[in-house]
Amino acid sequence: MSAQPQVAQAPRVRPIVDFYLTTMRTAISSQFQYRVAQYFYMLGMIAEPVIYLVVWSTIARSHGGSVGGITPKEFAAYYIVWTLVRNINVVFGAPFWEWRIREGRFSGELLRPIHPLHSDLAWFAGSKVVVVALWVPIAIGLSAVFHPALSPSVLDGVVFFFALVGAYLIRTMFMSLVGMLCFWTTRGAAVFDLYMTTELLLSGRLVPLKLMPGWTQTVAAYLPFKWAFYFPIEALVGHLSTASLLRGLAMQALWTGIGLALFSAAWRRAIRHYSAVGN
Repeated sequence: MSAQPQVAQAPRVRPIVDFYLTTMRTAISSQFQYRVAQYFYMLGMIAEPVIYLVVWSTIARSHGGSVGGITPKEFAAYYIVWTLVRNINVVFGAPFWEWRIREGRFSGELLRPIHPLHSDLAWFAGSKVVVVALWVPIAIGLSAVFHPALSPSVLDGVVFFFALVGAYLIRTMFMSLVGMLCFWTTRGAAVFDLYMTTELLLSGRLVPLKLMPGWTQTVAAYLPFKWAFYFPIEALVGHLSTASLLRGLAMQALWTGIGLALFSAAWRRAIRHYSAVGN
């Protein structure tokens, strides 16, 4: 039967904090239950940074020991930390949004007294606890092989933690924003692929941004991708000044706010457009 959605209202019975804690505990339990599958998934994801690491380390050695001032050991530090940042940044992308819109899954979610975005944020926040636990032995193994030059200060470590949170929020907002295009089309793959290509080139995911042309670095500084990937990595490995660290956190807060504002505006339009067949 046809489901006419209504915008979810703020929860009244249970505080939102309790909802987050309960959902996070469920996510942690679920991820540990399927920890072997999760571990093999993470092992599959390290193939990408290991390839980048081997390529750039080889180039650095063939150019006298460094490229753009980055040595093989510094490349090792960058890409090993990259593996954690990349896993923290895994969120519901456009394909998942397309699936749950097309299959009418939103019909049930919109009947709940809480915005679906909260469910997404809480679930993945809980799963990240398992991600970090599984990442540690991988990082130890990669460090034993590639010998990274990594000596962060206490301040670097603290900023890195908050930068991971900021990166997760930025990517959630913008990936959800792209995903909402599926309210108007059942095939948003082209736009999603364009977004992912832009992110790959301007985030520091493919190559450290300091090795990119100057104009590329300038463009990247005014887009959210850098603050969701490059900044968290550099916060731990780049020996940034205190001013640069605080500026980075401020930029993350700014882009989180921009992403939330854009998401909220798009949501109000999208939800009026939505109709689906549900159970």
